[in-house]
Amino acid sequence: MKTPPNPFKQALARGERQIGLWMGLATPYAAELCAGSGFDWLVIDGEHAPNDLRTMLATLQAMAPYPSHPVVRLPHGDATLIKQVLEIGATTLLVPMVESAQMARALVSATRYPPHGVRGVGSGLARSSRWNRYEDYLHAANDTTCLLVQVETADALAQVDAIAAVDGVDGVFIGPADLAASMGYLGQATHPEVRKAIEDGVSRIRRAGKAAGILCVDETLARHYLDAGVTFMAVGIDTTLLASASRALAMKFAPGSRGD
Repeated sequence: MKTPPNPFKQALARGERQIGLWMGLATPYAAELCAGSGFDWLVIDGEHAPNDLRTMLATLQAMAPYPSHPVVRLPHGDATLIKQVLEIGATTLLVPMVESAQMARALVSATRYPPHGVRGVGSGLARSSRWNRYEDYLHAANDTTCLLVQVETADALAQVDAIAAVDGVDGVFIGPADLAASMGYLGQATHPEVRKAIEDGVSRIRRAGKAAGILCVDETLARHYLDAGVTFMAVGIDTTLLASASRALAMKFAPGSRGD
């Protein structure tokens, strides 16, 4: 068997919009449900959601029959953790809080086999190679791995040109909540100054020839960012959707809701 291509990475390289959903419920059952909903990609969040290596693995397995592409967000850019997440079969990684081109280069190295990186070789033990049933895996893996780095502070955004220019970085994701906080607008991700900084960052990422990404749950603003050049965007969060829908349903039957 041949190592499958990474359709998400290929779509980004072609400049095709990829619309996604953030997964924070940390259950493979919810991920499987959403994987059949029509999104191009789903984020398996390991930073702010209670996912660990085993739940990430189970979620990758649950999503495997569906067309939505799994993107695993790590809690941090540790090389050992990167190796483990790649071994369980993730092909696209989203790494938070990348502050410099030097950090980005280290992440690229951690995701690549030698001589282009430092990823350890253990494919006989790994789901990623289907336990060496992909006979070309060791030579194909570098080209099928997709690395997305998150720029989330004002200092990092000031260096986004250099970060985006790093060979091996496929996309740069702007984190609006942390960016707003670092700019002095905690909890105000849609503040005009934050929006201005995001739009400038998107433009600079695009000039570097890389895909720009963001999470935006406001439909009007999301469409604005798409028009501004964002290529991959998450437009919702599963926890928020469930909380909103369950609250709305409860309110329909609350005392006094029908004049009772």
